[in-house]
Amino acid sequence: MSTTHTVTSADGTAIVYDRHEPAADSRGTVVLVGGAFGYRKFPKMVEPAKALTDTYGLTTVNYDRRGRGDSGDTPGHYDAAREIDDLAALVAAEGGSAALFGWSSGAVLALRAAASGQIPGISRVVAFEPPFVVDRTRHVPPADLTATLHRLIAADQHAKTVRYFMTKGMGIPAPFVGLMRLTPMWSKLTAVAASTAHDWAVMAEHMRGEPLDPADWAGAEMPVLVLSGGRSDALLRTAAGAATAALPDARHIEIPKLSHKPNVGLLAPPAGEFLAAQAAPTR
Repeated sequence: MSTTHTVTSADGTAIVYDRHEPAADSRGTVVLVGGAFGYRKFPKMVEPAKALTDTYGLTTVNYDRRGRGDSGDTPGHYDAAREIDDLAALVAAEGGSAALFGWSSGAVLALRAAASGQIPGISRVVAFEPPFVVDRTRHVPPADLTATLHRLIAADQHAKTVRYFMTKGMGIPAPFVGLMRLTPMWSKLTAVAASTAHDWAVMAEHMRGEPLDPADWAGAEMPVLVLSGGRSDALLRTAAGAATAALPDARHIEIPKLSHKPNVGLLAPPAGEFLAAQAAPTR
């Protein structure tokens, strides 16, 4: 069964989410935290929600991060703390205890929320390919990315915002981004272009080409599963290893045939088994 709900975050922003409940007793609740350009009706969000509910008996909370989908926004105000507040509101609304399952920038947000100590009800975290940049051997975003990104968003230059964030922030080659403009997906990306400032607020300080400091993550004492794909870029595989080493209680699984584009058939089994092993039913 799927129902839609709205919760109000600490700053008054409305956060909209779908709750998917299994037919039998729930084996726990998990909040799905999407990455850049993702939103709750995006197939790569809907598919894992269905798999985790139908196959692993989990109650899944699939929400629109602020600035995308049906959730509200705070134009010009971008702060990771606000998105942690959003997660706190979601966990509280779902009984005060939940796991988090984030991918890409959403994985960084999930880990930052877990380490913040502001949401004591986080039971477990699955982090799929958090895009930390921990050395300077590969792409490092430019130091002025924040200012340029905010300027493009304020000018409503949606296409330029997407191109800039993908090439300078994510390190995607410009010719590949150019080809994406010819696909039906491009209009969906430009529709949520302004939300990239929220992603960058979450990721910026951990994409400077510097090693992760374990002290920053000491608060994430719950079990964490870090997942990466064997077909993903080496930067992401390196980041997964670095995250595992920096966290107090983490293990890493690399899935050989998986890339950064989530394949639910490959991603759901390790994530679902890990999440279903959390505390007794909460609903």
